[in-house]
Amino acid sequence: MIRALMNPPANDWSVGQAREMYHIDRWGAGYYDINTAGRVVAKPLPGDDTAVELSAVIAAAQKRDLDGPLLIRFQDILRHCVKSLCTAFDEAIARNGYEGRYRGVFPIKVNELREVVEEVMDAGADNEFGLEVGSKAELFAALALQDLSNALLICNGYKDADFIRTALTGTRLGKQVILVIEKLDELDQILRVAKREGVQPQLGIRLRLLSRSTGKWADSGGEDAKFGLNTAQLMAALERLRAEGWEDSLRLLHSHIGSQVPDILTVRKAVQEAARFYAKVRKEGFPVEYLDVGGGLAVDYDGSRAAFESSANYSLREYTDDLVQTIGEVCHAEAVPHPNIVSESGRAIAAHHSVLVVQVFGANSKAQRTRLKYGEDEHPLVQTLLKIRRNLGRSSKLTAYHNALNCKEDAHNMFAFGVLELEVKAKVETLYWEICDRVLTHFRQSEGHVPEEIATLEDQMSDQYVCNFSVFQSLLDHWAIGQLFPIMPLQRLNERPTREATLADITCDSDGAVRQFIDLEGTRDTLPLHALKPAGRKAEPYYLGIFLVGAYQDVIGVLHNLFGRVNEMHVFLDADEPDGYYIEETLQGHSICDCLTTMQYDRRELTRQMKRQIDAAIQADRVQPSVGMQMLLDYERGLDDYTYLSF
Repeated sequence: MIRALMNPPANDWSVGQAREMYHIDRWGAGYYDINTAGRVVAKPLPGDDTAVELSAVIAAAQKRDLDGPLLIRFQDILRHCVKSLCTAFDEAIARNGYEGRYRGVFPIKVNELREVVEEVMDAGADNEFGLEVGSKAELFAALALQDLSNALLICNGYKDADFIRTALTGTRLGKQVILVIEKLDELDQILRVAKREGVQPQLGIRLRLLSRSTGKWADSGGEDAKFGLNTAQLMAALERLRAEGWEDSLRLLHSHIGSQVPDILTVRKAVQEAARFYAKVRKEGFPVEYLDVGGGLAVDYDGSRAAFESSANYSLREYTDDLVQTIGEVCHAEAVPHPNIVSESGRAIAAHHSVLVVQVFGANSKAQRTRLKYGEDEHPLVQTLLKIRRNLGRSSKLTAYHNALNCKEDAHNMFAFGVLELEVKAKVETLYWEICDRVLTHFRQSEGHVPEEIATLEDQMSDQYVCNFSVFQSLLDHWAIGQLFPIMPLQRLNERPTREATLADITCDSDGAVRQFIDLEGTRDTLPLHALKPAGRKAEPYYLGIFLVGAYQDVIGVLHNLFGRVNEMHVFLDADEPDGYYIEETLQGHSICDCLTTMQYDRRELTRQMKRQIDAAIQADRVQPSVGMQMLLDYERGLDDYTYLSF
């Protein structure tokens, strides 16, 4: 897509223009904004005046010796999202005269961190908000944490005998633990274990709907879905339960069309199909109480409010109204009771509450000034480029670009054939990029048509901003599936950005980069940023915020290059505090030793091997004994250091 070139610096830049450039008022959902000083603030309770400046939280972290990258959790946002979801369903039920209740559950896999799970449960306690698990480890955590007897604990995924037995422990304790049958033979196993344990299970059945989703997770639904029973298998399961006399064990029907469903029409169609299944099963004599519509409630990552894979063309109110109306209409037509509605909305609950803060510590620029001296006897190609540069003010900028490009290509070919010296090639490339930079500046200032090749040149000329973080650890969905996240500077937003850049992380992997960014009309290849400012011997800190990373990114990261979990700070609002908030908790990120231990390295053995090498160096008189002992001490101390860079 050809986009307009970014305008040059000007005195008329405003915070309002920054809001528009980064779309913060759209994807921010009222939780994030820019203050008059040009700094990003969090507003954990939309409508409340309390604003937390992210730069202040970074400063607080530094006082606690927490270096970046830094994950900031706004727990009040998490709580607000839970309550907003429950309120939206309750209001939709009241508006539409629906006779059932809403019973939400949080899928632990979205964010398995104890602090997150506990906060969700506490925020949803008045609404009997439950949990969803899909593994034995998640089940063990949920059984201990979930102590509300009426809250649901839904067990999805494939199960073995140990999983089933553990779930039945919860049933014995009076918990509402529902084992969802994912494949037909799983039912026989559940019945065998339940009989052996002397416990009647509470069961659910996942339906394999024909309705398919759209977006990145479309393949998780439809006929070829990984989980679920088709119509024939559903009938077989019902007959099996009837033969056992356990019709009342079937308490829930489950469906799931995919995560991050962008189109409300897709949601409506799938829910209608699921509701029809519910009605028919009720008519078969099974007193099913719950209809679980699964996840899929989308997050508007790019703010476009469109049926795009990183957005959603519907609001929370439209989503809840459509679900409630559709299920109610089907039940009315089939003359069956309205079920209690269960949803497994995890992304919509967790995404907004976390911000990853990374520091930019360097920039690679093609147009970077290089100190080269030019004489009178330069190579003809260099002379030509010097002339083009000298006459730029009175010649066609497009023609100048074409001529410079021709010189650069000639230089490349001559160098490949061995007839061009290294110094000449360096001068040609330096002059070429300098001319390109001036040509771009001209077209940025012009009001007329921008040729396609010049718009392409904008991306070619983009800088590479090097950031202190690992894409693989903290932003894995971007690398793996191209998920877009809002990214923007946290300060200097009262200044016009003058650079276009991509982001590079500190791993030694070329894939450790962010080269796609949100835009209201698709995506863009670069991000508008400010030029880095030197301050004394080192650059003034320049921080970027990567937003909406609270879903999945915290838990699916990998230890690429042994970069571990980042430092965390948990922020809570409190009107009695001078700034209106306080730091509730800080969590240290992984040390070097933590990451090495995960990969089966032993601290004592590593230290022993280093000591052996140092002792050998001392004996060979390569190292003085006092120096050698200091080297060993530094090595041992270094094992406790943060895995990321320090500035």
